[in-house]
Amino acid sequence: MLRWLDVLTFAKYSNPEPPRRVEKTAAEWAAELTPAQFRVLREQATEPPYRNAYCRSYEPGRYECVGCRSLLFDSATKYHAISGWPSFTQPAAKSAIRYHFDDSHNMQRVEVRCNVCGGHLGHVFPDGPAPAGLRYCINSESLVRVEENGILF
Repeated sequence: MLRWLDVLTFAKYSNPEPPRRVEKTAAEWAAELTPAQFRVLREQATEPPYRNAYCRSYEPGRYECVGCRSLLFDSATKYHAISGWPSFTQPAAKSAIRYHFDDSHNMQRVEVRCNVCGGHLGHVFPDGPAPAGLRYCINSESLVRVEENGILF
């Protein structure tokens, strides 16, 4: 189980090694993603709160990166954080996420990216529920929900 100290250590020193890497040009990403997905994943945009696909969705399944289809989160770790975006307590694996300090918009936060393709996912905060206290606040545009039988949603 990851804790806030682990997140800060990864952001400051070194992120976990990804299981694989996916690298594409901006033109290749633009051809594969919708304009909204491209803005979030590749340009670090944020989608509007509460008006996104997975904010109020709690169906079972897994959440994969929409860019490279790497497993990022499991629905068992999703919870209602009232933040306006899907929130999770833990990533699916320690190596699923890459962490970076983000001081944009006059805030100090930790940005989370897909560790395989580098796509922007959102941010992680130390105000989540016990036992780890983490809240991964993630843009729906960066995710695709997959049911256990492999069906996309």
